[in-house]
Amino acid sequence: MVMAYKVAFVNYPRQYQEHKKEFDRVFEEIMSGGDFILRRHVEEFEKKIADYVGTEYAIGVNTGTDALYLSARALGLAPGDEVITVAHTFVATVGAIVQCGATPVLVDITDDFNIDVNQIEAAITARTKGIIPVHLNGHACNMDKIMEIAKRYNLRIIEDAAQALGGQFKGKRCASFGDTGIFSFYPAKVLGTAGDGGLVCTNDDALARKIKAFRDNGRVESVEVVECFGWCTRLDNLHAAILNMKFNYFEQWIERRRTIAKMYDEGLSDIQGLTPHPISNSDYFDVYQNYVIRTHQRDELVAHLQKSGVEVLISWRVPMHRQKTLMLGHFELPMTERISAEVISLPIYPELKDEEAKFVIETVKKFFA
Repeated sequence: MVMAYKVAFVNYPRQYQEHKKEFDRVFEEIMSGGDFILRRHVEEFEKKIADYVGTEYAIGVNTGTDALYLSARALGLAPGDEVITVAHTFVATVGAIVQCGATPVLVDITDDFNIDVNQIEAAITARTKGIIPVHLNGHACNMDKIMEIAKRYNLRIIEDAAQALGGQFKGKRCASFGDTGIFSFYPAKVLGTAGDGGLVCTNDDALARKIKAFRDNGRVESVEVVECFGWCTRLDNLHAAILNMKFNYFEQWIERRRTIAKMYDEGLSDIQGLTPHPISNSDYFDVYQNYVIRTHQRDELVAHLQKSGVEVLISWRVPMHRQKTLMLGHFELPMTERISAEVISLPIYPELKDEEAKFVIETVKKFFA
């Protein structure tokens, strides 16, 4: 039996009901028109994201996972190469490296959940070809330091911005720093569709053409001309149309997330035994894909919240270097392991009501009282 929570971790039906006429109109338009693959809505969405992020190209693909993999392939990652990234991330980040035959080299994170830029240089070898910084929870990495290292060592950068559309570092948007930057439009993302979707941003003409070819079985300008072997990993027109509609509310939804985050910040401060979500300085603009707290009593707090009717999520309870099948256990990552043992994600989404956020706060407080 599925428990009915007083406060759901995410509430998709609520968003649909609030915008029902627009969702229904999109579905009717696509189904009536019969345009499903790489049509006008895809092109419109790609242009919107490119303009918004500030890159020359935005290329819609099937998933954020595919966006990472196609980026890695387009950059020529191959057996013998090494790529630096983190273990506290979704498996697709590491998977993109391994699927190209390259070797992931994992470095630790800091208490903001992002890569520790002070540990990157020690991980560089003669075989290092790139870095995949992950802008986790909608919070940007320190891209000044990462890009400086990349320039000095001639490394390629794939930004994993799956959780960070709209996030900024020093006024520049995530996914606009590296050779490529990727987004995911999984339903729970800051901007999500009704299924899967992904996108690659780049300023490089050659990379853009490769990725366009890779996503459509090697074809770019003509269905009759195959430029290379590729995959079938296109962003569907229906998903693009949904994303175009939802993008009209995107800035409003980010501000709502930031408002809820401020409520949590104020309500959960000064609780002994609880580490609240990291508060960023003025260099960063966070979009709060997730609002995360930490406690040594994580499992007990989760049980208390769920029993009280609050649905929460534990992301990456087992980090990538502790996933036995991935055979990455030789990396020593103490902060990663500490965070993975303590972290809890609280409900945060635009449709969350103030009284629901207050209920979450009071329920957490009761546990520590």
